Amino acid sequence: MEDLPDGLNRLATRLEALEQRVYALEHPAEAMVAFAAQEPGKTAASDGGLSASTTVGAFPLLGKAMLGIAGAYLLRAVAESNVLPSAVVAAVAIAYALAWLVLASRAKSGDWLSGTIYACTSALILAPMLWELMLRFNVLTAPVAAAVVAGFAVAGSLLAWKRDLAAVLWVANLTASSLALALAIASHQMVPFICVLLAMALIGEYGALRGRASGVRVMVLLAADVAIWALIFIYSSAESTRPSYPQLGTAMLIAPGIILFLIAGVGAVLKTVAARKQITVFDTVQTMGAFLLAACSLIYFGPSASAVIFGATCMGLAFAGYALTLMRFNGVEDRRNFLVFASWSGALMLAGSMMCLPVKAESPWLGTWAVAASWTGARMLRLHLELHGLIFLLAAAGVSGLLNWMMSEMVGTSPGTAELVMYLVIFCAIACYVIAVRGGSEGWQQQALAIVFAAVATGAVTALLVQGLTALVALRVIPGAHHLAFIRTLTICTAAIGLAFGGARWGRAELTKIGYGTLALLAVKLVVEDLRHGQLAFIAASIFIFAITLIVVPRVARLGQRGGRFRMRPVTR
Repeated sequence: MEDLPDGLNRLATRLEALEQRVYALEHPAEAMVAFAAQEPGKTAASDGGLSASTTVGAFPLLGKAMLGIAGAYLLRAVAESNVLPSAVVAAVAIAYALAWLVLASRAKSGDWLSGTIYACTSALILAPMLWELMLRFNVLTAPVAAAVVAGFAVAGSLLAWKRDLAAVLWVANLTASSLALALAIASHQMVPFICVLLAMALIGEYGALRGRASGVRVMVLLAADVAIWALIFIYSSAESTRPSYPQLGTAMLIAPGIILFLIAGVGAVLKTVAARKQITVFDTVQTMGAFLLAACSLIYFGPSASAVIFGATCMGLAFAGYALTLMRFNGVEDRRNFLVFASWSGALMLAGSMMCLPVKAESPWLGTWAVAASWTGARMLRLHLELHGLIFLLAAAGVSGLLNWMMSEMVGTSPGTAELVMYLVIFCAIACYVIAVRGGSEGWQQQALAIVFAAVATGAVTALLVQGLTALVALRVIPGAHHLAFIRTLTICTAAIGLAFGGARWGRAELTKIGYGTLALLAVKLVVEDLRHGQLAFIAASIFIFAITLIVVPRVARLGQRGGRFRMRPVTR
């Protein structure tokens, strides 16, 4: 009798379990929901993690979406039947599409499926309806259609941000950007829809600054790039090739590219400076692309002084970029930002100098910047800035004609006279080399920079020596080709010995390497010039001097390796 209550309890438990099994067989969907609520970690099915309740619940959602599309076709039939005024039908259709977008934003938290389906329904209703209302029925003008697209994008972004609905944000922005780009090309009314894309890009940058970054911003910016590029391409062609396109003023043609560059550039600065984030690869490429679009717009459609204005703007941006780089991006964590902004600044300085400065002022200006960049890089231990100094120096040497003059003095047949601006560049080259060997690290990158700086400086000084010896010879005789060949061989051999001695004396390995490299160039010169243009006596003298140089250079270089009396301690950095 004492076991009777326990038996009844077991019997009741088994009856309850049987009732649950029967209920599960009769109501499988509800049973799965209950099971998922009890054991959430075991509800993932083999179909990629979708539960049975989600799969079953998708069919009613699709049914509601089809009802919505059916309503859109009904509105289209009303528009074709002319029962109601076209403007009324258009307003109802636009409101109908926006209502589905609002319905998508009101989905329950975590119910991404209904939000996605309702947002796609809204897009499928709006896109074809707006296309026909504008291009087929001519009910909407281009500015009105652009305003509708902009309203759809703004509404989708605001509703998505309010409840953090990524699906609604993606669908709304992708639909709006694709529709704006398609209508701009199809209607030949490009400016209104470019304005929509620029507004969407601005909203996307604002969202990224507020911590609501989304990959859809990339698609919007790419659509804006394509639209502005199409505008430049179409309106830069002959007017006879675009009879169906409206006439646009200069401001309307220039403004889109500049505005896009401001959006991308200011956004990159705010994200890196204010938000202390690392600049992304896309932002780097996008800012450069937007700058090129702005430059093309200004050059193609701007006034005759556009090049000067553009060059001055580039130099102003370069100043600001270098200041920002040096003041804000000094930490190890800012390495990428430092490299990107410094590279932008260097490129802008080069472009601006070439476009707005007089030709005679370019070389001194670039040479001064070469010295400044080398000094700053050596002081801050920033090899990247020293590389800027080398680039500025080579640009100054090329613009001033120093490189051509050096080649003419070394191997040319009619050497010229160095101008004053060349002497300034030579002085800058020597200063850059002195700065480079006193700052930075002893890595191979630093050594490579020192070698190039030294090569430019020593090459220019050697060319000056050739010019001086030629002038002295010209006091007695008119120099012929054989005289020039011998003078060059004598001068270059002297330079090789001097470089080897200087490398041993001051512990500068780059000078020794240049000395050995000079020997190789001498061997080529003997074959190419001396043997072709020289007389026998001068050929013999050139070969004799070259042989002596081959013997002396290694011995002088070994003085430093053996720790001889000419060796000094290397410069510490």
